[in-house]
Amino acid sequence: MNLEKVVFGFFIVLAATLNFGFFIGDIERPELHNVYELAAALIVSLIATALKFGDRTQIGAIHLATSLVADLQLIAAAVTWGVAIHVTGTGMTPHITSAVVSLSGGALFANIVSVIILIIETVMLRR
Repeated sequence: MNLEKVVFGFFIVLAATLNFGFFIGDIERPELHNVYELAAALIVSLIATALKFGDRTQIGAIHLATSLVADLQLIAAAVTWGVAIHVTGTGMTPHITSAVVSLSGGALFANIVSVIILIIETVMLRR
């Protein structure tokens, strides 16, 4: 068993599951979407991206691209949340909450694509 592949797979799947946990729930109800879960999803996603930089294959390039998309979406969601709370002072209105959750949904889709690619890559491995 290759420990590097285990760690790589762990962070890809953890990023997807944390993002799913944040995403699930009524899109307009901020009490169903925890800011710490969004932060954890972003941090794990950034770690997963860092792990993807060493791969020089075509599949590695696609992994990196999907991870960068997820990072961008999660950063935009976190910035939107932060601006609503700390800059404008409007708080988490249904409109702001739906924007944050929608951005997280885009990141979730990118994470799902990455997990599917990981599964395909694993199935194609020859011993």
